[in-house]
Amino acid sequence: MSVDTGYVNYFEILGLPEDCKPGEVRKNYKKLMKDLVLEIHRTQITEDRRDKYLLTMAQLNAAFYILRDNDRRERYVAARKRVMELEAEWSQTAESGESSQADALRRAFDSELRQFLSSYMEELMLEAGRDAECVEASNWDPYHERHASRVLRHYRQRLYHEIHERLPYYDVTKPLVDWEERSRTAAHLIAEGTR
Repeated sequence: MSVDTGYVNYFEILGLPEDCKPGEVRKNYKKLMKDLVLEIHRTQITEDRRDKYLLTMAQLNAAFYILRDNDRRERYVAARKRVMELEAEWSQTAESGESSQADALRRAFDSELRQFLSSYMEELMLEAGRDAECVEASNWDPYHERHASRVLRHYRQRLYHEIHERLPYYDVTKPLVDWEERSRTAAHLIAEGTR
């Protein structure tokens, strides 16, 4: 499984290389959004399809919104790279058996992952839906946002769990229990309770 899995790549969503120009971002976004809107109008909408279309529309809006602005793009690329590097570092450390360092990396990774998913897989997707150009191209409105907020929350949680399912966890040491002492204590408490 690729270490990339779960860290949505907005360049791939728009079918562009990482060194693309804002004009290419706009062109691909408008083409993909137009195709999506046409597909939505030709299709019988069920609840599952609505959720799928809302997610796809939110991803396209977010890709356009983030990648057309150099500052947002740089922050996104840096955050994505950082969380992927932390995952790789944690996995390596966990395999080497350094439990204290692995635990610190696990906590750092989890914090970065939550921040990345919250920002780029939910908050900025909703923010992009309020952008004038995105609203014009996608016809995004308050109805879309109300339903998309639920869809995006579930999407973010699903990604979080998918990422964590492939990661190492440190071994939990079994507690040391003196069963004889425990039996004596239980017997004493029972004896006290029957008096």
